[in-house]
Amino acid sequence: MAALALPGRGAQTERKLPNVVFVMTDDHGAWANGIYGCTEIQTPNIDALAREGMLFTRAFASTPVCSPSRVTFFTGKLPYAHGVQDWIIPKESFGPESRPVLAEHESFPEVLARNGYHLGLSGKWHMGGDEQAQEGFSYWRTVPGGGGPYKDAEFVLNGETRRMPGFKTDHVGDGAVEFLKLHQRTRPNDPFFLNLSFYAPHTPYNFQPEEYRKPYESSKFSCFPRDEQNPRQNTGLAANHRNEESMRAYSALITGLDANIGKLMRQLKAMGQSENTLVIFTADQGWNAGHHGMWGKGNGTVPRNMYEESIRIPMIWRHPGSIPAGTRCEAMVSSYDFFPTLLGYLGLETAPDKDRVGENFAPFLRGESPAWRDRLFFEYAETRSLRTRTMKLVMRAKPWDSELYDLEVDPGEEQNVVEDAKYASLRASLTKELEGYFAKRGALPIDEWQKSANRTVTFNKSISDK
Repeated sequence: MAALALPGRGAQTERKLPNVVFVMTDDHGAWANGIYGCTEIQTPNIDALAREGMLFTRAFASTPVCSPSRVTFFTGKLPYAHGVQDWIIPKESFGPESRPVLAEHESFPEVLARNGYHLGLSGKWHMGGDEQAQEGFSYWRTVPGGGGPYKDAEFVLNGETRRMPGFKTDHVGDGAVEFLKLHQRTRPNDPFFLNLSFYAPHTPYNFQPEEYRKPYESSKFSCFPRDEQNPRQNTGLAANHRNEESMRAYSALITGLDANIGKLMRQLKAMGQSENTLVIFTADQGWNAGHHGMWGKGNGTVPRNMYEESIRIPMIWRHPGSIPAGTRCEAMVSSYDFFPTLLGYLGLETAPDKDRVGENFAPFLRGESPAWRDRLFFEYAETRSLRTRTMKLVMRAKPWDSELYDLEVDPGEEQNVVEDAKYASLRASLTKELEGYFAKRGALPIDEWQKSANRTVTFNKSISDK
């Protein structure tokens, strides 16, 4: 098994590479977890990960929609560089017209495979060529297209298509356990990497097993705002507004995926690998469930939005004995930081790439307090954004309007002060910084965003995201 020197602990101190489990949920706002404050939504296993590891309170997805966000996590690049500006439509996600997006970029699973890791995927891929094992994975269990029904879903398992009766989320959890057992039988001396990627709590809301719905029979759903509907609401999601059945479904889907995280952790313990496994929990983007008067994520409004609930994601890192248990990190971290941080934590290296824009926050995971930046950048189709600790600028291509929020006095982003004379100087400096950030890296100006995308997105007011 491969070994590495622990960064900062002396060249003589070596340990074997830990296993890595990367758990990602879909459309799962940071707010929608017990450990983040919504105790009505039952997430006991996610909460346990936080008690045993480090919880990030200011983690963000750089793009609030699935495919580009996932590509950023896997490559460390923003959409202008990796080329995926929106979710990948079915014909480009699987089948003869699809192509694996990551084939054009180095991904962190490639680096892990080169360093002796045994790679397994159970769940969502949605980065092109969905039915094909790629990037060094040898176990591949997914539903092509990144979405679809929760009941009796059709999976592709290592090239074989199977309809799996029952609840899709449970089958994703079962796939994780199957991979772990396979690893134990076939490659017990190597480290493993498992990408456990849930489709939940993404729509549709038409099926959840009763065992996951039962906790919400008498719920007041107090975590779900009932504000007036946002006039920019994407009409494809409008029926969910103030709809308690949608609230119940969303909550039940989260509890269902949480139960399967518990299944994973029990299997790791049974194998004697719980202590030697780094478990990372996060989501591909956030979700509004009444927040800002809307349901949805970045494409839940027309034009697309960068609301806090759309971009803020849960993030927990757990590795007993290495990451301090029960700790919180307040640093602002992004999905584009994930690539360098994972490799930095593991002590692995790869060739530099000018298009990777993230920074390594592994020192925080070791309990250190390094100097850290205080701004993040976001990109989604016609929209780019800059967020500091107290301000957020949202710039859009014509004809859409721009927004500026003072998060210190208006954390709910209710007052757009982009035309307020009091903020004119600050707006000018933030605009210059945002435009300069992308220009310096070779990105096209925002009004030409479509030229940098893999496909020309037709933004339809009624589109509901799959």
